[in-house]
Amino acid sequence: MENKSSSNPSIMTTMLSIMMFLQFFAWGAWFATLAAVLDAAKLGDFIGAAYECIPIAAIFAPLFLGLVADRWFASEKVMGVLMLTSGLLMCAIPGAIKSASSTYDELGVGLYATLDVSKSASDSELESAYKTRQEELEEAASEDDSELTALSDAYAVLSNPEKRKEYDTGGRGLIWLILASMLCYMPTLGLGNTISFTHIPSQDQFPKIRVWGTIGWIAAGLLLGIMGWSASYNIFWLGAGSSVLLGLFCFALPNTPPPLKGKPMNLRSLFMVDAFKLLTDWNFLVFAICSTLICVPLAYYYGMTSTFLSQTGFAEPGATMTIGQMSEIFFMLLIPFFFRRLGVKVMILIGMACWVLRYALFAYGAPDQITWALLLAVALHGICYDFFFVTGFMYTDKKAPEEIRGQAQSLLVFLTQGVGMFFGYRIMAGGNLFGFIPLNLTIGDYGKQVVSADYVANLQDARVETQETSFLATFGEMFTRNLPEGLDAKLLSETMGGWQNFWALPAIMAAVIMVVFAVTFWHRTDSESDSDSSGK
Repeated sequence: MENKSSSNPSIMTTMLSIMMFLQFFAWGAWFATLAAVLDAAKLGDFIGAAYECIPIAAIFAPLFLGLVADRWFASEKVMGVLMLTSGLLMCAIPGAIKSASSTYDELGVGLYATLDVSKSASDSELESAYKTRQEELEEAASEDDSELTALSDAYAVLSNPEKRKEYDTGGRGLIWLILASMLCYMPTLGLGNTISFTHIPSQDQFPKIRVWGTIGWIAAGLLLGIMGWSASYNIFWLGAGSSVLLGLFCFALPNTPPPLKGKPMNLRSLFMVDAFKLLTDWNFLVFAICSTLICVPLAYYYGMTSTFLSQTGFAEPGATMTIGQMSEIFFMLLIPFFFRRLGVKVMILIGMACWVLRYALFAYGAPDQITWALLLAVALHGICYDFFFVTGFMYTDKKAPEEIRGQAQSLLVFLTQGVGMFFGYRIMAGGNLFGFIPLNLTIGDYGKQVVSADYVANLQDARVETQETSFLATFGEMFTRNLPEGLDAKLLSETMGGWQNFWALPAIMAAVIMVVFAVTFWHRTDSESDSDSSGK
């Protein structure tokens, strides 16, 4: 029986808008401030791994959609089950964080950073690093022997195989939960689009519905700020609750039959075989490679901005970061205007340049916590995202033949949101594969660099002692910066110096990729025919 809402465009638009709002509210409730929560729980070693779950899920989502969701079951029912499951899994995350955090309370934090070694260091490397650092501290002959004590404690744990294993694996249960939740959530992005396109009269109506997703993300961030939850476990309860609510709401959506039901399985389409052939075109190859590479420095923003803003004095970074989504809506409306006048290459270059500028502003503003520089860097998100990602999707749509446009868009998502972001989070976190990256340019280990446990504890204590919370005060703090009195000046200086170094690396990476793209991408005008897609 036909759902009554399907015959009423107004009701249909409202239902689809609610779906989009809840879908991105559920994601935005925890994504932006995940790092801040893990940081406060002394789990900074696992920030990178936690964020890596998202691109991994993005890589496998198209396979699930192609093999199962689009072939056997109604889209709204699959989406409902997935959102319910994702929400229930998220309910277990706060407990996993508490369990992992207790392990670090017992063993200590920042052990690898204390010894200045990578996580893959051998026993002999640990011993050598310990002796070298011990000699340096003894020669300094400081009256304060706290560093020497911390060094000895770190070596005592890491030189013991059982304790080292316990230290290394303390947060893995948490990571598996986040991965499982995201494996359920990421396919719903495609399912939501399928449901929307099936029930709207024209594709031109889709942006009016999709914008409610961005509004949902903003609403989640503002709610975190109003409630004072930016670094609280409540972000997961909020995400879980909204996921369950959307899961139940999905069963009220109109029937959306599986679009591929009864059709033979096309493995060429599923694995984007024809889309990969677009890489034989020089311009598209350069575009694809540079798009993938630029997502490596992009991961720094998504992974660590909330922690950075919190440490520079923004009490509610989740709300502060919604400035970026607000600018995203504004520039999204201007994309057609700029696209016609500037063309693909200039648009993408502007997007890349703004990523360089954003990180440069963060690096510039870190030592003295310059408020205008930090807020401007966040506000650039509209240009950073829209001019790069949205323009990229539009270019791909024009470049690909009509019959493989879906494949081409999936390929672009796979390369950027999947491969690029995965390695971005891995490099950002100083993973074992990239142990050669200096610690002051990563967050691979707790301690004397960016994620300073001592500084975080000092900041939290000072805030508790000096800050009175009220609704109006909390709302005002969402967009203002204020470091409380009582902070250790030396800790503040060292931590902000670490942040300056941290943001320098993605700025340099983005600048190099921008120059490479400018020199090697030869797309002349938007009216250029696809004749050069043959490689001529």
